[in-house]
Amino acid sequence: MQDTLTNEQSAVADTRATAMNAAVITAPKQVEVKEVALPEPSAGQVRIRLQGCGLCASNIPVWEGREWFSYPVEAGNPGHEGWGLVDAVGDGVTAVKVGDRVAALSYNAYAEYDLADADKVVKLPESLAGKPFPGEPLGCAMNIFQRSDIRAGQTVAILGVGFLGALLVQLAKNAGARVIAVSQREFSLQMAKECGADEVIRMDDHYKIIEKVKELTNGNFCERVVECTGKEWPLNLAGELAAERGRLIIAGFHQDGMRQVNIQLWNWRGLDVINAHERDPQEYIKGIKAAVSAVEDGRINPEPLYTHTYTLGNIAKAFDNLTNRPDGFVKALITY
Repeated sequence: MQDTLTNEQSAVADTRATAMNAAVITAPKQVEVKEVALPEPSAGQVRIRLQGCGLCASNIPVWEGREWFSYPVEAGNPGHEGWGLVDAVGDGVTAVKVGDRVAALSYNAYAEYDLADADKVVKLPESLAGKPFPGEPLGCAMNIFQRSDIRAGQTVAILGVGFLGALLVQLAKNAGARVIAVSQREFSLQMAKECGADEVIRMDDHYKIIEKVKELTNGNFCERVVECTGKEWPLNLAGELAAERGRLIIAGFHQDGMRQVNIQLWNWRGLDVINAHERDPQEYIKGIKAAVSAVEDGRINPEPLYTHTYTLGNIAKAFDNLTNRPDGFVKALITY
C-alpha cells in the first residue's frame, strides 16, 4: 500500500473543500457513505486527511446493534485506528505541522478527514513512509506486552491468535520466551507458527488443551498466559494454563456482559491477574510511540497481518467480514 501523494502535495490539496465523505451507520447492519461538512480544527487540534483506518472487533456491537445504541451513529464513528497527513492545525499547535504524517487517536476515522487533539497524534518517521500504520491497535499490543512482564526463559501461552495475539507472539518470541499459541482456526495456528510460536494447539476441547499444556511444560504450566479472545470459556481456560504464582493477563475486550471465573483456582495458584486495558489517552500515545520503534527495529512485523483492504464505498462488506471472519481474515483496513 503506497501513499499516492507526497506530504507537500497532500498538504495543499483540497484547501477549498467544505465537505467530505464519511461512513454513517444508520441502523444495525446498515451503513451509508454520506457527504458531510468538513470539520474545522479548534485550538489545540489538528485535522488529518486520512490515508487509512483499521477495523476493530470492538466495532461489532454497534454494527450488529445493541439496545443501548442510538442511530444514526455520528459520521465516521466508531473508526479509531486512523493514520494520514495533517492538513490543518488549530491555534496554539506547534508540535506538528501541516504535511506531517501521523497516527492518530481519534474517533470518527471512517471518513476522509478527522480531528484529533494535537497531543494525541504521533509523527511517523520516514522509514514508515508508504506503510499502513493503524496506531491504536499496535499501541495496545505494546502496552499489553509491557504489562505482561514477559521475560526470556518463560513459557507463555497466548489464547486467541488474531491481530493482537499474533503481535504478542512476535513480541514474546523476541523477548526470548517459549510460546504456546492456542486458537480455533487452522489458519490462525499457521499464522502463529509464522510469527514464531514454538507450539500450537487447536482451541476445541477444554480438558485436552489443559493436558497438552501440562505435558509440554512437565506439569508446571505457564508463567504467563495472555487471553486475547474476550470470551468467557477461554478466560477460564487461561486460568487453568497458568503456573503457580504465574500471571494471567486479560487482553481480550469483554464487552458483552458478566463473566463467571474460577476464583478458587486463581486463589489456590496465587495468580497475579492483570486487566491490561488502558483508558488514559496518554497511555495509548505511549504505546503508539513504542509501536513505531518496534516496527522500525523489527520486533514486530504487522504487514503480513493486514489481510483485507476495502474502500470507504464497500465498508459494509468490511463490517460483514469483520463479524463473520472468513478464512484468512486477520486485520482489515479501510483506505481512502
